[in-house]
Amino acid sequence: MTSYLVTVLILVSIAALTGLALNMQWGTAGLVNFGVVGFVALGAYAQALLAPWLGWAGAMAAGAALCAAVSVLLALLSIRLDENYLAIVTIGFGEVVRIVLLNETWLTGGAVGISGIERPFEGLAAYDESGLVLLAFAAALLLGVFLLLELLLRSPFGRALRALRDDPVVASALGKHVLVLRIKAFAVGGAVMGLAGALHACFLRYIDPSQFTPIITAYAFMAVIAGGRGSNLGLLVGAGSIMLLLEATRFLKDMIMVIDGVQLAALRLALVGLGIVLLLIYRPQGFMAEPRVRAGDLLPDSPKDA
Repeated sequence: MTSYLVTVLILVSIAALTGLALNMQWGTAGLVNFGVVGFVALGAYAQALLAPWLGWAGAMAAGAALCAAVSVLLALLSIRLDENYLAIVTIGFGEVVRIVLLNETWLTGGAVGISGIERPFEGLAAYDESGLVLLAFAAALLLGVFLLLELLLRSPFGRALRALRDDPVVASALGKHVLVLRIKAFAVGGAVMGLAGALHACFLRYIDPSQFTPIITAYAFMAVIAGGRGSNLGLLVGAGSIMLLLEATRFLKDMIMVIDGVQLAALRLALVGLGIVLLLIYRPQGFMAEPRVRAGDLLPDSPKDA
């Protein structure tokens, strides 16, 4: 039972990292990214391929940097495109990554995949306890990313991103460099997605293209919607709720004997979808509304204090 709980919590950490990245791009900056799975896969394969040369920490940093660089490239390709076209570009990117991973067998192993991926701090505990060590590392990584993104969200940079999301024309008229803001937001989100993919690879120790399906992108959007668009704290609640709901519904087969495995998988997704619909109806702002700064909070001295 302990190992199962450790597994679930690590999966929640991976989903939360992916959701935090999307919340930076879409929730805060309004940049739709339907290629989340492509960045996660890129980070995972970078971890698997570079760890023997750079060590797990160096490979993780390199994977995050690679995903950030690719994010910058995609943002530059969409300079003259509306955000709707950016969404199409990211869909194409995710498909390109999948095709490359599947066909470039000399590099990625193709459908066979890559095995024997090193876990962080693997030598600190016995093999049976390596899951606990990885969970502690995943929790620390999630906490660090959360605090960093919270600082960005509450800084002038975060307020500029929200202005960009709400009305890019007004943001530009106020002197904000829209392209630079888009590039920065996309790069930060891409780097965090790369970290999520690296953690995914370290957790499973084995990766292949079949693990990276569009459902990863769907789960990320579900987490952002459920938690509250623009709210990092709400995102943690949303990602945890969705992953726990998915795991809890695994036991429906023991309660409903008339369904098989295929029907159970469809039923689980249907229940998650129903939950999202009900949430949008009764609490459209999500579990936690986006933090807003009042105009009075930005003034050094209010008239009341004078």
